[in-house]
Amino acid sequence: MQLKIMMPKKKHLSAGRAPLILFLCQMISALEVPLDPKLLEDLVQPPTITQQSPKDYIIDPRENIVIQCEAKGKPPPSFSWTRNGTHFDIDKDPLVTMKSGSGTLTVNIMSEGKAETYEGVYQCTARNERGAAISNNIVIRPSRSPLWTKEKLERITLRNGQSLVLPCRPPVGLPPPIIFWMDNSFQRLPQSERVSQGLNGDLYFSNVLPEDTREDYICYARFNHTQTIQQKQPISVKVISVDELNDTIAANLSDTEFYGAKSHRERPPTFLTPEGNASRKEELRGNVLSLECIAEGLPTPIIYWIKEDGTLPINRTFYRNFKKTLQIVQVTEADSGNYQCIAKNALGAIHHIISVTVKAAPYWIIAPQNLVLSPGEDGTLICRANGNPKPRISWLLNGVLIEIAPDDPSRKIDGDTIIFSNVQERSSAVYQCNASNEYGYLLANAFVNVLAEPPRIFTSADTLYQVIANRPALLDCAFFGSPLPTIEWFKGAKGSALREDIYVLHENGTLEIPVAQKDSTGTYTCVARNKLGMAKNDIHLEIKDPTRIIKQPEYAVVQRGSTVSFECIVKHDHTLIPTVTWLKDHGELPSDGRFTVDKDHLVVADVSDDDGGTYTCVANTTLDSVSASAVLSVVDVPNPPFDLELTDQLDRSVQLSWTPGDDNNSPITKFIIEYEDAMHEPGLWHHQTEVPGAQTTAQLKLSPYVNYSFRVMAVNSLGRSLPSEASEQYLTKAAEPDKNPTAVEGLGSEPDNLVITWKPLNGFESNGPGLQYKVSWRQKDGDDEWTSMVVADVSKYIVSGTPTFVPYLIKVQALNDAGFAPEPAVVLGHSGEDLPMVAPGNVHVNVVNSTLAEVHWDPVPLKSIRGHLQGYRIYYWKAQSSSTRNRRHIEKKILTFQGSKTHGMLPGLEPFSHYTLNVRVVNGKGEGPASPDRVFNTPEGVPSAPSSLKIVNPTLDSLTLEWEPPSHPNGILTEYTLKYQPINSTHELGPLVDLKIPANKTRWTLKNLSFSTRYKFYFYAQTVAGSGSQITEEAITTMDEGKMAMASRQVDIATQGWFIGLMCAVALLILILLIVCFIRRNKGGKYPVKEKEDAHADPEIQPMKEDDGTFGEYSDAEDHKPLKKGSRTPSDRTVKKEDSDDSLVDYGEGVNGQFNEDGSFIGQYSGKKEKEPAEGNESSEAPSPVNAMNSFV
Repeated sequence: MQLKIMMPKKKHLSAGRAPLILFLCQMISALEVPLDPKLLEDLVQPPTITQQSPKDYIIDPRENIVIQCEAKGKPPPSFSWTRNGTHFDIDKDPLVTMKSGSGTLTVNIMSEGKAETYEGVYQCTARNERGAAISNNIVIRPSRSPLWTKEKLERITLRNGQSLVLPCRPPVGLPPPIIFWMDNSFQRLPQSERVSQGLNGDLYFSNVLPEDTREDYICYARFNHTQTIQQKQPISVKVISVDELNDTIAANLSDTEFYGAKSHRERPPTFLTPEGNASRKEELRGNVLSLECIAEGLPTPIIYWIKEDGTLPINRTFYRNFKKTLQIVQVTEADSGNYQCIAKNALGAIHHIISVTVKAAPYWIIAPQNLVLSPGEDGTLICRANGNPKPRISWLLNGVLIEIAPDDPSRKIDGDTIIFSNVQERSSAVYQCNASNEYGYLLANAFVNVLAEPPRIFTSADTLYQVIANRPALLDCAFFGSPLPTIEWFKGAKGSALREDIYVLHENGTLEIPVAQKDSTGTYTCVARNKLGMAKNDIHLEIKDPTRIIKQPEYAVVQRGSTVSFECIVKHDHTLIPTVTWLKDHGELPSDGRFTVDKDHLVVADVSDDDGGTYTCVANTTLDSVSASAVLSVVDVPNPPFDLELTDQLDRSVQLSWTPGDDNNSPITKFIIEYEDAMHEPGLWHHQTEVPGAQTTAQLKLSPYVNYSFRVMAVNSLGRSLPSEASEQYLTKAAEPDKNPTAVEGLGSEPDNLVITWKPLNGFESNGPGLQYKVSWRQKDGDDEWTSMVVADVSKYIVSGTPTFVPYLIKVQALNDAGFAPEPAVVLGHSGEDLPMVAPGNVHVNVVNSTLAEVHWDPVPLKSIRGHLQGYRIYYWKAQSSSTRNRRHIEKKILTFQGSKTHGMLPGLEPFSHYTLNVRVVNGKGEGPASPDRVFNTPEGVPSAPSSLKIVNPTLDSLTLEWEPPSHPNGILTEYTLKYQPINSTHELGPLVDLKIPANKTRWTLKNLSFSTRYKFYFYAQTVAGSGSQITEEAITTMDEGKMAMASRQVDIATQGWFIGLMCAVALLILILLIVCFIRRNKGGKYPVKEKEDAHADPEIQPMKEDDGTFGEYSDAEDHKPLKKGSRTPSDRTVKKEDSDDSLVDYGEGVNGQFNEDGSFIGQYSGKKEKEPAEGNESSEAPSPVNAMNSFV
């Protein structure tokens, strides 16, 4: 049986299968015996090489040589070395020492000796009683950095456009040097598609240019091992053009003096390297394949690469040196094939085929692995490798060819496999497998260790694991034994072997719970068994609630200088203590007092631009960590633009350009441009124009004779930036005015003048010095010529001696020292007005109704108006009241009708009135004379509502009404109309009674009304024109005094303390009787009183009605009959408090009101509007003690 330990492979066991047992019984890779100190005290192990120097070991000859060889084993191995295949006696060489407890050699060549003396092939052997392991053959070679051979280099002279190759040819070193080209100043020479360095170190020019001329083309070779740089002699290159030479110089030079004989004219490409049309390349598997093609030509050729019958591997292909070098990393045999490079320019193309063959040094398919077997078990060692060509496999035993090693009956060799059967302790040994071909070799040590050991568990007992819920839980059980133990896991003291499919068992003994839950908490036991014994160990598992951020910080946009707060509320397991840390841009918060951190918040005060970024809240416990982030964007109004510049300066335009300031994280939407006129309005800035935020120039229109300065402001969503610095000043040339004054008018202030006014030009509009105005006028209807007058920079000119109200044509033209403005527009004006001379004629009135009249008149001739007709004005007044025939003065009223209207309506007249009116014409100067007075009368109208209505002296069956006549009778009153109707308890209105009352009455008494009843009254006056507006009121007749007194007495009794105590005693007695009845009934006895009641029911007792929940019939209220004997409820005439209060209290005079000695109610009913009526059918009786007692009988 083969032993397996620390296997990473997982094994899932599902429910219903065999018990959850870990069988580790297959061959594994990299088998290791656990080096537990207690285990190593008595467990032997063959040697294993753990560290060694590389196979090809190039050393620095200036330092000591250290050849590493480390191994482990039990007992600790001893070490020996061979050099060039023979034993290397270390003790005989005083410069060589071996590290204690190790096989590492140190050769002290710094004190004396030479590195070349110790060149050779070294091999280390580590040996103990169980076998011997050997290292690779370590080839020691000192590095070499030889000097360049001195040579004399002639200047290279060639024509412009020719190709050139500058050879490097560095000395052969170990390892090969790194090549680069620099000048005397140690600056790398620039390279391009035209000039580049080849893989061999030469510098290639596809064609030369005059700027390639220089004296210091220097090739450097850097030897990394010795940290030295060797320098080649500088190469001088001179590039000349035949056109630049005069005929004499050209005649003295022959073609042979030039580098090469190619013409400088344009030409198709040819390859500088490689040569010919095809070449071959061989590379080893796993290395970097580098293919190179460099071409010359004019213009400079471009290189392309393709693979014939295939495609270039995407993820492993790279282009270097301006695509002149193709590299494929981690090359494999599949990369073999033909690769074609193509050089192309405008004059042609050329190609070269490189045949690539990929060989392979040996590489492992299956490397031999250590075996730990128990006596009697079987096993195999497999050593399988591949390569091109196919490697040869050979076996060694303890460093000796297995063919000459002692025979072992348990061992059988079958090519690349050794088969072991029924091994014994003497079978322990170290086997070496060697796979080699012409490109290299592989050497691997693998031991066979035959042991007999009972199970051992190395995980500490009672280890406590704490895991976050819903995460994997891994419970370790590191074990060892030979034969390999079986592993079982149990949960709880009496649990059975775990079978659940929620568990995963690893072959190294670890139990995994993929998703741990709260019920996974408990004690788990790991049991290891083999035929030599058993071992077990308890493991404890606790499941904790995960840490969560239940309130995460949120994205914030704040303005510079404000305060921002981020919230981070953490929920965690109560047994874990979290630490909350805030980060900015994944680093620590700035050490600034503006940052304040409390339990759940991060507050940043006085936010600046540098505070913008990502803020992360990190909550850590000993078991988990969570985080949440939010971005802070700091915004503000933009910074002012700067670098204002004026260009394209013309007479009427200029171009302004500027550089925008920082937009402070809010895009600039527009720029506002303002200007200052330093000549006319210094210090005052005016709006010029606006441009979109993406624009940084503007073409500005200018006016003449203005000393301009400009400034720019940027605008974003937060507002406007400060203004930029002012631009340079720009003074435009003077010119004639572009415009004339506006708002030109001609109006006379007197009957004999014409006042011409206008809005003058401002200094900005003057366009030059010497601003004046040419004022011109003439009569519209005459043949006179224009009269003109040039005035200074004013806004008014008065023409005297004009006829009254004559139309004039007027124009005002601006001029300055440069000339006149364009011809102005002609405006119509009039000389001064005078009062009208004639009154309107033929005035007559048509009365439409009692409040409206229509007035007509004839228009006044236009000439007699002597001005602009404004309209006609009617004066009218009420002179006498037709009802009283008493004259009294009334203030006159005025109505104006605009324009040339000849009629108008007079609204709002008072009916039954005497009016007088006259009409006048109106112009801009004032009113003309009045027309003769006209008199008219208005007919009667309906009256207004009576001024007041009061109800006084209410009795049981009567109410008295008092009122005052209408304030506006609008005629002669003929009569009053009174309508009234009762309101019942459900607010329904009864029949309506209509009553006519003479007009001379102001008081009326209504008799034969129902007592304690609410009435609603409607009252209005009448004239011959009809009925006027009505006034309404409500009132209630009084109650019966006897019933009120009785109700008062009942209320008084019901509120007495003795009555309340009596009621409580009766209730207690009834409760006791009910308890006694309940007890007797439970005992099976029959309640005799109940029997009697059932047998002799009182027919007078009425049951409660089922339909409305009310009690039985009661006596008629008008008969005032007593309650029936034995009644269980008070009569419905008995009013509960919440019902009785409704009759009068709702209207201000309820039961708390007072009555006079004659029974009349004191409260006055004045002007009350309609309210909800009282329930008049209900009595005001309260429950009496007698009724209360009857309810319990």
